[in-house]
Amino acid sequence: MPRWKALPEELDSQVREFTGQLRGLVDRSGLSLAAVADRTGYSKTSWERYLNGRLLAPKGAVVALAEVTGVQQHHLTTMWEPAELAWSRSEMRHDMTMEAIRISQARAAPGEAGVAAAPVAGRRADGATGVPTAPGPGGEGCDSGRPPSVPVQRGTVPRIPQQPQPGAVPDPTGGGHHPVGGPGGRREGGRSRLPLFLAGLVGALLLMAGAVLLTDLGGDQDTGTAAATPSAEPGTSAPQLPAGVECRHADCTGQDPEAMGCGGQFASTVARETVGGGLVEVRYSETCGAAWARITRASPGDTVKIAAGPSEQDGTVDAGSEAYTPMVAVKKASDAKACATLASGTTGCTTPE
Repeated sequence: MPRWKALPEELDSQVREFTGQLRGLVDRSGLSLAAVADRTGYSKTSWERYLNGRLLAPKGAVVALAEVTGVQQHHLTTMWEPAELAWSRSEMRHDMTMEAIRISQARAAPGEAGVAAAPVAGRRADGATGVPTAPGPGGEGCDSGRPPSVPVQRGTVPRIPQQPQPGAVPDPTGGGHHPVGGPGGRREGGRSRLPLFLAGLVGALLLMAGAVLLTDLGGDQDTGTAAATPSAEPGTSAPQLPAGVECRHADCTGQDPEAMGCGGQFASTVARETVGGGLVEVRYSETCGAAWARITRASPGDTVKIAAGPSEQDGTVDAGSEAYTPMVAVKKASDAKACATLASGTTGCTTPE
């Protein structure tokens, strides 16, 4: 077994004690992390986190480990409950700390950005609003922007004295100046309003007609394009792999089943054979479309092989009592066969169950 890493210093004492119990249990069983993952259904990465104090093992993983190592479930679950409470309290404290930090940052954000509330434009000392202007004749202010000398009544248009225009003659009645054409004649600007309005209306109608025409043409083109584009055939996209699974079929050939996430809950034993004192198994993952061979209760120097057609992969027991091979791609579980050659010279192969 590899040496365990030092547990985090901030780890709660009850969680630390429980993690130590799990480590001792794995050490006494003689199983590697890969074997623990394969037999409990929880990945090797998960067990590394559980046993290094980075994550508390869930109750299901604890029960599975008890079954694999042959200890009483009640003993482990009794120790797990106070550890789980301590872990929850620690997470709650962490969440409250992070929330306080977020609130502090949110309150400090306006000051850090240098954003100040802008004064309302034109606000006077007496509370009135508007754009301040110079006082008009007689000392009147002009908050509304209108000349103070021109009173405005509701429902009427103020009449603003006109400046003499070139070519205008004085009104003998004292009413000001009139354009050439006689007193009371209408100004040129008044005569031009109706033609300009009609011209604008005609232009707007033309633009609307053009937009409708272009929309109709564009709709026909889009329809033709959509009809000409073939739709994708259903079921041709690659299947969605579960989280943690990294390969499928040919991509799995030669890969480690545990590293690719094909073991654990995604694998099962489809064939087995006792060879000497060892047990040879064909492990198959339908999710990955691949198989591999495993030997347990073995001795250093024993070898195991997986074969599927022309594809073969080998594994050797270097230390401990087990080993497994890389994967080979298979279409169905019965395509794979596992064989073992013991250091004593005994050989044997599996037959489909």
